[in-house]
Amino acid sequence: MKQLFSKYNHALAILYLPFYLVCFFWLEKQNTKDVFLVESTLDHYIPFCEWFIIPYVLWFGYVAVTIAYFFFTNKRDFIRLCIFLFVGMTICLGIYYLWPNGHHLRQDLSTLGRENIFTRMVAYLYSIDTSTNVCPSIHTYNSIGCCIAVFKSSTLKDKKWIRGGALLLTVSICLSTVFLKQHSVIDVACGLLLSLVMYLFSYLPKFERIPEQIKETSTT
Repeated sequence: MKQLFSKYNHALAILYLPFYLVCFFWLEKQNTKDVFLVESTLDHYIPFCEWFIIPYVLWFGYVAVTIAYFFFTNKRDFIRLCIFLFVGMTICLGIYYLWPNGHHLRQDLSTLGRENIFTRMVAYLYSIDTSTNVCPSIHTYNSIGCCIAVFKSSTLKDKKWIRGGALLLTVSICLSTVFLKQHSVIDVACGLLLSLVMYLFSYLPKFERIPEQIKETSTT
């Protein structure tokens, strides 16, 4: 048991997720009115396209699979990914608390003149997720974080199809947020900016904040 804990003690980082979910859903209930509207002129030129619900939903699996992969294959990469994701997500929560924001961009699905499985999926998404706490976009931020982790991984440097797939999925997810009217382009831009800041903090060559005793491990 002691040996098992020593091998997988980095699993303690996952304890952040319940904290994040509690805080996020608490903010969802608090920030229901008197929010700062985050919209741009460009948003009104972007058409609604329900097909983008596919990459939008794939985000959940993308983040989960990326975290799980590095958890079991490379402890150092896992810790860096968690630092990137969890610190950035905490910053987002702080922004939502101090600066409640939202938008009025959502599509009135009854005016589309069409109904299909994807419009029904979007309707369900709209019903369970409010249009508040949107800037920066966590969908954008986490997608970029996972993509960076894949590209910075020494174990995946020769897996061009995985790297290419991660890049394509990341771009598709970022686009989905604006084509589904879940986010403004401003939210996406802020997610990109936060990603850049956290990349400089987490992945620069001189980044030595991770304890030296954490060695690269592999189950292969």
